[in-house]
Amino acid sequence: MILGLIIGMSLLIFLITKTKVHVFLGVIISATAMGLIGGMDHQKLIESISKGFGNALSSIGIIIGFGVMLGKLLEVSGATKVMANSFIKLFGNKKEEEALAASGFVTSLSIFCTSGFIILSPLVKGLSKKTGKSVVSLGIALAGGLLMSHALVPPASGPIGAAGILNANIGRFMLFGTIIAIPIMCVIIPYAKYLGNKIYQLPNETEDGWIRPEVKDNLSEDNVFEENATLKENDKELPSPFLSFAPVLIPILLILLSTIFKSLNFKGNVIASFFSFIGTPIIALALGLLIAILGLTKAFSKGETLDAMEEGLKASGKLILLVGGGGALGMIIQNSGLGNYIALGISRTSIPPILLPFIISCLIRLVQGSGTVSIMTAASVTAPMVSGLHIDPTFAALAACIGSMLFSYFNDSYFWVINESIGIKDVKEQMKVWSVTSTLACFTGLIALLILNFFFG
Repeated sequence: MILGLIIGMSLLIFLITKTKVHVFLGVIISATAMGLIGGMDHQKLIESISKGFGNALSSIGIIIGFGVMLGKLLEVSGATKVMANSFIKLFGNKKEEEALAASGFVTSLSIFCTSGFIILSPLVKGLSKKTGKSVVSLGIALAGGLLMSHALVPPASGPIGAAGILNANIGRFMLFGTIIAIPIMCVIIPYAKYLGNKIYQLPNETEDGWIRPEVKDNLSEDNVFEENATLKENDKELPSPFLSFAPVLIPILLILLSTIFKSLNFKGNVIASFFSFIGTPIIALALGLLIAILGLTKAFSKGETLDAMEEGLKASGKLILLVGGGGALGMIIQNSGLGNYIALGISRTSIPPILLPFIISCLIRLVQGSGTVSIMTAASVTAPMVSGLHIDPTFAALAACIGSMLFSYFNDSYFWVINESIGIKDVKEQMKVWSVTSTLACFTGLIALLILNFFFG
């Protein structure tokens, strides 16, 4: 089985990076090869794949569906822009980087970070024109905020998938993921400001394109927030800040309240039972989706609203298959006994068990670029070993998520979206803008995770 694992994972990496085989088919082929080489009974192998696929989706499939529909409604209604501008007004003058990071963090809870950056990039350009700040510092701050929730906090796709595969408590996951995001942003924002001074680039005022003044513009910032940076004067149909935030924040609040009540053991208490019910992720996200439908689509017809949600569901297919495929791979490792064998071997070494999902995620990330695939693969491989290694499932899932941020470069679509959106063409500068930033995020997150695991793991 050890040989099967090595060959199976090597085959998966080869299929994803060098062939036209889709990642889902690659995962199933890898799981099958792993079982056959390891000597599993053929019937047991097929049953393990089917059972693993079903188990992974039983707890998380509905949440993914609700999440992608909610994200699409926030996008088409303009709620994401309203949220971003609310943060800008809240943080005030000379805090544009912090405001953009907070905007990105909330936005990417419900939509992919790549889509979020495309939607909010006009905000970067507009603020750069108004304040004279480099698009580099503003762009990195926005991209960092988007990455934090996308990689660390359910109901974002990667974290929710890892939570399903590892059976992690979602409320606890959200809490610790948010805590880890704070020191990461405290590192990213100063680096963004530093690099913005080194690569001082502004939008061209007269035509499309970018300019690099030799002397930094000292534009007056007194009236920056009198005019909204991204919302045009004729955008009269945009939702209010309350309606924009409610579909995202109310489910999060309900899930956290449910987790708190459960941790306090208020058994038999009517209020605790009520919040435990509505705070389950499926019910909480269903309520958030209902709020979005009722509050954000007043200007839309029934057909337009349904079309928007169905458009979101189209994007969920790949994620659902990846979660199910990851569950199948994990079940092969579990039923073959390989998980317990590896866990026992690691427990006899001096390697901290929490580093196992982190290292696997880092390796997959470097080879094939997708953060979501890295998270799912690391969670799938680690899941059968968690109990044997005595790792808290929440911290194991977070370790996989943190590893997925390592050194984003040419094989990562987010790398290209960020650099193209802010006009960075030189390869060395592109890597400074995002490869270095994502690596700083990865290792800062690892340090924060190890500290939390020491006290709460």
